[in-house]
Amino acid sequence: MVDLRIRRRAFLPVRGAFFKQQIVYCQKFVYAFKQIHSQFSTFRTRSGKIASVHIVISPDKFKGSLTGAQAACCIRDGFSRVFPEATFELLPLADGGEGILDAFRDALTGSMRETTVRDAYGREVSASWLMTGTSAKTAIIESSQANGLWRVSPDERDLSRASNYGVGQLILAAASEGAEKIIIGIGGSATNDAGLGMAAALGYRFLASDGTEIDPIPANLRSIHSISPPQKLALPPITVACDVENPLLGPRGATRVYGPQKGLRPQQAESAEAAHAHLSEIAERHFHTSFADVPGAGAAGGLGFGLMTFCNASLESGFDCIAGILGAEQAISKASIVITGEGSLDHQTMEGKTPYGVSKLARKHNIPVYALAGRLADEVILHRHFDGIASIVNSPMTLDEAIADAPQLLEKAATRLAHTLKNSKL
Repeated sequence: MVDLRIRRRAFLPVRGAFFKQQIVYCQKFVYAFKQIHSQFSTFRTRSGKIASVHIVISPDKFKGSLTGAQAACCIRDGFSRVFPEATFELLPLADGGEGILDAFRDALTGSMRETTVRDAYGREVSASWLMTGTSAKTAIIESSQANGLWRVSPDERDLSRASNYGVGQLILAAASEGAEKIIIGIGGSATNDAGLGMAAALGYRFLASDGTEIDPIPANLRSIHSISPPQKLALPPITVACDVENPLLGPRGATRVYGPQKGLRPQQAESAEAAHAHLSEIAERHFHTSFADVPGAGAAGGLGFGLMTFCNASLESGFDCIAGILGAEQAISKASIVITGEGSLDHQTMEGKTPYGVSKLARKHNIPVYALAGRLADEVILHRHFDGIASIVNSPMTLDEAIADAPQLLEKAATRLAHTLKNSKL
């Protein structure tokens, strides 16, 4: 049995102006370190030194500071200080939100494209997307390139006007360049229009009771009486990589859960919810479909619902979709140990986020898995899925300081974790 009473002193509670975290390391210590021992012991030489350890590093982005690829490099650099002879496989992943372009661009052969589209408030912006393959072309779209909250300052957020029109423009661009399949990651949006603007960009017209066309913005959702589809709309199959399981409506729906962070005021919630319900009813009447209750329909302000309704798209777990294409399970199954991470780890991590997906794959193959994060909450829940978790913040600091110093903080945290593993007398 490994005695961790002294080693736990390195993981004392950390408090800062924006951080109130407790770093708890290795719940069920005996189980965790027996698992590590079973992996590492097979690599020992006669001298007792570890001859070769294969470490798979699969983080998501640290939002506002590091892409998934950058985070993976920081973790590798930290571990290599302690395990210089180890082999490292960097496999940054994403869960369908922001970061899907980085994950695919780093792993697949393809070319980046730029298309001028409208952002959430109608301003022209340049949006990136990826075309992969030669004979069978697949387009990778990150919806936040058009509708991203990152493009909008807090003082201009107004969900009654915010539109997904630019997402429709990206879909049309991919189709016009010969994409035979489109994978679109949705998340990080500044919108709550249930896909109304996207549909308008594709050629759908929304009509009032007198037959006049309605400006396709959320403020007008409840005025829609009928829908006129485009006469010619040829789209390839679309797969939506979704990072949440929220439905369109209800207490866990798009408006109630994600509206406030996009500028929704409490007094606007009931009206916005009713507008989504109205569009769902109109769409069901016209298309004889019902997608409001499908998990993921509420993603990106209801864009999941819109893509299913107007594009006949299929929704998949973003992590499962991306990890499957990139061969994550095969890579993880060959690892001695797996390291993952993200900017924040809490109860929402278990709703399809990358670290949770990595954990499931590692546990499936009995590989120890550890997670590093800038912010920790709900640690009791997290410890059910990871052999250890730790914050990269090791002293009081503001959020801005943590973001600015994220590369150094992550590398040092990886080094501390590596020392703990090495000194556990495995």
